[in-house]
Amino acid sequence: MNDFVAGTAGGCAAKLLDYPLDTVKVLLQTQSVGSAKQSTAPRGGRTPVVYRGAWHCLVHTVETRGWRGLYTGITSPLLGSMAENALLFYAYGNFKKALGEVSGGPELSLMHLSLAGAGAGATVPLVLTPVELVKCRLQVQSSASSAAGFRRYKGPVDVIKKTLREEGFAKGLYRGNTATLLREVPGNFMWYGTYEGICKLMAPEGGSKKDVGPSVHLLGGALAGVMYWTAFYPADTVKSMIQSRPDPSGKGFAGTFLQIYRNEGV
Repeated sequence: MNDFVAGTAGGCAAKLLDYPLDTVKVLLQTQSVGSAKQSTAPRGGRTPVVYRGAWHCLVHTVETRGWRGLYTGITSPLLGSMAENALLFYAYGNFKKALGEVSGGPELSLMHLSLAGAGAGATVPLVLTPVELVKCRLQVQSSASSAAGFRRYKGPVDVIKKTLREEGFAKGLYRGNTATLLREVPGNFMWYGTYEGICKLMAPEGGSKKDVGPSVHLLGGALAGVMYWTAFYPADTVKSMIQSRPDPSGKGFAGTFLQIYRNEGV
């Protein structure tokens, strides 16, 4: 229960802090969405870009939409992070038990903890995919690269209603679920493996994670975050493209992956 409460509170705080950077990330990933550029890029060439990089995207967004523009669509992930963390911590605890963890017994090996993290990551898309879809569509609709007429959502509820009405449940709200899975499973394998590994490494001889100080948890969490995003970042780029397209008949994961590679390179 303590881990659940701490994780939920931490997830909300982290979302408030890192959301502007998430907005920049999604805008950079999807700058060809909703424009003719995406389909007219020469084969083997590069899709023309609107943003020259992260800093240019950040400055342009603030200049054109104000600081509030960096927080477009935050309501959905802020509320969703509570459900996401609840499911993630609950699943992680249950997978650890399934892998042999016993109260008062020896700690699981690092590999078992990593596998428990991967299992938890496989369950999270049940909550995370619709939340990410709403977030991405609200972030992208006012970007510099969006085609005229693509600004059509009034807020999170409007995204959900129109998506269900026009695209359905499985092919609408859960568009990009495969990409989310391919991000979350290896990502959480690395996240929990790195975090638990740092705690084990820094624990005093004969001690455990409970015996390390806050600085070790901060270091473990920071490095775990780096490893989470490094594990399979391309899946996140593909997810953003799939979920942000105004055309619901777009390609799946493999097709979008190849399209990005051909038009924009690694």
